[in-house]
This record gives sequence, structure tokens and C-alpha cells, in this order.
Amino acid sequence: MLNIGEYHKLVIDRETEPGLFLRNDDGDEVLLPNKYMPEDFKIGDELEVFVYLDFKERPVATNIKPLIQLDEFAYLRCADVTNVGAFMDWGLEKHLFVPYREQVIPMKVGERYLVFCYLDLETNRLVASSKVFSFTDNSEITVEPYDEVDVLVVNKTDLGYNVIVNEIHEALVFKSDIFQNLREGDQMKGWVKKVRKDGKLTITLQRPGFRSIEPNSKKILDVLSVNGGTLNLHDKSTPEEIEKHLQMSKKSFKRAIGTLYKQRKIDIKVDSITLL
Repeated sequence: MLNIGEYHKLVIDRETEPGLFLRNDDGDEVLLPNKYMPEDFKIGDELEVFVYLDFKERPVATNIKPLIQLDEFAYLRCADVTNVGAFMDWGLEKHLFVPYREQVIPMKVGERYLVFCYLDLETNRLVASSKVFSFTDNSEITVEPYDEVDVLVVNKTDLGYNVIVNEIHEALVFKSDIFQNLREGDQMKGWVKKVRKDGKLTITLQRPGFRSIEPNSKKILDVLSVNGGTLNLHDKSTPEEIEKHLQMSKKSFKRAIGTLYKQRKIDIKVDSITLL
């Protein structure tokens, strides 16, 4: 079966006037139109293609890589708005449809939105939704404290930022764990800080506990090297000063310079730290 919204490795079965017909091991066929045909090919060659529905709602293959596929999240630009909904630019000729009922706020042409791509079982069409948390699941947590995870930023709240972890779980990054500018759609690495019994997750963007010592120490050494071996920060510096220069918390800074001092790599003075 050739599922739409997914990549398939298919064999070239025959060449026809509209293009190449590709098939899988089960004999299922799909057309690769002429405009997507490779320059050099022979019958029996294997091609990796993406399958979706064309303007006439027929399955068709393309060698163009879309910006999103089935059961994925992506940050896409709204290309058009009509009386039935919005249409997102996902890199293919036919835009991805977002019904009005699947929009958190009315979408505007030219604006970008975080969406999830899914298969509408009633119409058998690929559609998208900006109600992204409808497609997360925290009923069975698959991560543990200190695990490194993939983080997708959803939106800002009074407490920090809502994020999606490993494209599965909803989670929160508190303000106190943020030392960089975040925007909707940003993707980065994070670490699980806490897993609550009710299934709620807390994420930090720095390695928690003792695991943050090594990277933060290296960062301080790097900054010292760039600044001629001296940095006008010390254990009495304000959290704001430390965040401005190093993008880390004061607690992480003090722990890191303490480690470097014990290793005799730096000297801690009244108003600065210096490289030895």
C-alpha cells in the first residue's frame, strides 16, 4: 500500500506519455510526472519519492522534498486564505490545507505558524492543524530525568515556554532555565529536568546538575581566551551580568568557576577571573 504523506522506495516499472509509473513489491503503482523524472534512468531502477494527492485528488509521486510529512510538526508560511480555510506552503506545488476548525487563531497570508500534518480519514486527504497539542500524548511518558531530548518551541506563557519533546510529549521550559531568545518553531536540544506523576514534563535547555559543569567550564575557558585571559565577572556578579556575557545562570557559573579553580585553570580575583 502506498500511503500518502510518506516517502517510498519504488521501482520504475514503465515509461508512459505522462511520466514514469513506479511500483512497490505488492504491485501498487503511482505516477511520477514528467517534470519530476530523473535525467538518466532505466526500467528497474529504484527511486525514493514522496507520495501525495495532486490537484485532482489522485496519488502522485514527486522527488521534491516537502517541508513536512505525515505525523510531523513544522513551522510553515501561510500562502493563501479562502472561505474554506488556509493553505500552507510546504514546498510542493499543491499547498497544504488547514481547515478553519483546525486554526487556533485565524491565519493570515505571509505569517508563519507551527502546524501538525495528519490524514483526514473522512476525505483521505493530508491536512494540517495549528492545534498542535491535540497531537501530543503524555499518558505514557517515554523519557526520564537527565535524558537529552529534541525540543520544539510552541509558544510563550507567563511561566516560560510551552514546547514539544521528541514530537510526542507536551512540556514546559521555565523562565529561570532560559538564557537565549526563543521563537515559535525553534528546534534545539534540551534535557528532561522533572517528570511529574501527573505526566507533566519540565525541560531545561542546559544540562542539569553536575552534568552542566563540563560544558559551562569549557564555555568560560573559551570566553576567557577570546577576551585576552580576563573576564570581569566573579562570584559576586549579578545574575543579569552573568546571563548577558555567558548565557548561563549564576548557580551554573559559580559551580563552573569553582571547578576550574580546583583544576588550577583560572584564578578568582575580587573583580574578575583570569586564565592561568
